[in-house]
Amino acid sequence: MSSPSDFPDFGGGGRPPRPPRPPHRPSPGGAGPQRPQINKSWLIAGGLVLAVFILIIAAFVSGQGGIVEVKDTEVAVIVNYITGEEEIVDRPGYKIFLPFVSQAFVFDKSPNKFLMEGEKDLDANHVSKLTVRANDGSNFWFETLEIQYRIIPGKADVVLHDSGPGDNFKENWVKAFARSVLRDEFGRFSAEQVADMSNSRMATRAAETRLNEMLEEHGIFIMQIITPKPKFESRYERAIEDRKVADQVVEKLKEQALQLARERERRLAAIERDKATEYELLLGTLENDRISAEKDAVRVTKTADAYRIETVADGQAQERQLIQKARGLEELARKDAEGLRAKVEALAARGDILVREELARNFSRIKFEIIPYRRDPSPIRIEHLGAAVAEAAKGGHR
Repeated sequence: MSSPSDFPDFGGGGRPPRPPRPPHRPSPGGAGPQRPQINKSWLIAGGLVLAVFILIIAAFVSGQGGIVEVKDTEVAVIVNYITGEEEIVDRPGYKIFLPFVSQAFVFDKSPNKFLMEGEKDLDANHVSKLTVRANDGSNFWFETLEIQYRIIPGKADVVLHDSGPGDNFKENWVKAFARSVLRDEFGRFSAEQVADMSNSRMATRAAETRLNEMLEEHGIFIMQIITPKPKFESRYERAIEDRKVADQVVEKLKEQALQLARERERRLAAIERDKATEYELLLGTLENDRISAEKDAVRVTKTADAYRIETVADGQAQERQLIQKARGLEELARKDAEGLRAKVEALAARGDILVREELARNFSRIKFEIIPYRRDPSPIRIEHLGAAVAEAAKGGHR
């Protein structure tokens, strides 16, 4: 397309002069010039086509053109103004609907970021930093706190009714609830307690839960709250650092105590293992001794049984020998007795003759010693001496 500067300046503001009018030609009838005849029906049809084209362009511009493209990061709501029905389109692609009767509203369902940092509000999603009063009366704050949120695709119709079309849902909902809920949850702890990251994570999860309960009815979902380390006044910072150093010392002492306990358990286990080994060895030794003792007992028992059998056999043999000997002695004694009885009977039969023979034999063995005579104050008579000899002879036969 040419611009006005492409034409030469003819003194008329840069526009070319009008072309000269053609000379009037007289009509054959001698009358003046006649205008061409225009078909009114064609004129009306062209106007209608132009109006429809303008309406179609306007419909496409306003989202009522009968087709809408839904991207993978978008969700659409098709509103039917006649029936009042609302259709949620969450799948990417093109959606066809009846133009002028229905209208499409497209929302961004990708994650959004609500930032709390700085000293003043910059826009709806970038506000001043979060300051919290702890339950002990002290103050702490977060230099940068980020809340990631998005709309709930299944509740895009709720977002349309509560927030309106487009990005209106990003303007006020998170901003309206976030600061009060975060102050409430973090304010449950003291400055010392909130320095513990476990308590901080607990407060963050509680805040996420409460915010989702509040924003779910408006079609908003809190995906994540990213909370940094809280900041305190200088005296609290020093106290916290001192507390951290003390906690580190305590943890080190706990670790040393745990190591000592483990060492003690290890030593006790080693001692118990050694004692168990010694006990098993002792049991083995005792078992061996028991087996040896049992073997010795069996051997001694067998030996005693054999000795008993041998002794009984020897005793029985000796008994039989003694019985035989006794019987022989008995027979010998019987014979001696019979001989003695015969002697006695013979002695009884011969009488004094045998006595005299015996006295003679005894007297033959007597030695006489002659000494000078003297009167014996107690003389022994011969008859007395004979009686004594006879008694001695009887004693010798016995």
